[in-house]
Amino acid sequence: MKGWDWLATIGGWLLALLWVLPLAYAVWTAFHPSAYETHFNLLAPLTLENFPAAWVQAPFARYFLNTVVLVTVILAVQLVLGTFAAFAFARLKFPGKQVIFLLVLLQLMVMPDVLLVENYQTIRILGLVDSIVGIGLPYMASAFFIFLLRQTFMTIPTELDDAARIEGASLLTLIRRVYVPLAKPTYIAFGLISVSAHWNNYVWPLIITNSVNARPLTVGLSIFSAIDSGVHWSIINAATLMTSAPLLIGFLLFQRQFVQSFMRAGIK
Repeated sequence: MKGWDWLATIGGWLLALLWVLPLAYAVWTAFHPSAYETHFNLLAPLTLENFPAAWVQAPFARYFLNTVVLVTVILAVQLVLGTFAAFAFARLKFPGKQVIFLLVLLQLMVMPDVLLVENYQTIRILGLVDSIVGIGLPYMASAFFIFLLRQTFMTIPTELDDAARIEGASLLTLIRRVYVPLAKPTYIAFGLISVSAHWNNYVWPLIITNSVNARPLTVGLSIFSAIDSGVHWSIINAATLMTSAPLLIGFLLFQRQFVQSFMRAGIK
């Protein structure tokens, strides 16, 4: 058994090394002149010139703004719609409740890439092609969040509902004052998942956007780092670090809350 533990440890370290190598290469080239892109030298001079060079060669300020607005709008709508839907499935009684909830669960089994053509046709009919709303609309109702929050709401004692109703609380007040505060770990956990997923989303924004006005960071970076762009790898990796820096910094700052929220929400 100890032999297997030893092999598992070695395998874990090898996988970790393979995972960190691309990031280490990106950091190395981003902070060194282009002459050292493929030449590793501990005495190589450090430089920050790659970052302003990358910033001025593409409209990254606009890309950052588009991405921040996109993930914020998607998360806000997901939280509002998911809260009401989860509360309805957890506490309210209405015809077809189980069937509708089953349809919500079925959405978890459908890969988003399967719906790319249908989503594009729908967005085109609505006139939302090449817009931030068009990018976020297919994701504004999350079946995963509805399911996760419903399970959390069902663990809340119904005696709290009765106590709030006796005090004259309306249904909206009950949700806002009782259910939302008690489900805070679930909200935090899903918020981290949503922001990370849509910050890194690439295929759908690539299809639905045509201009800088709506293009997010992932698409802008792919165009910037195209083979025929003639940009050095040091500058490309500097741009890569800039686009991923908010997520990395956020994780480092809120690492403890990140792990605790997942454990409390039951995400494993």
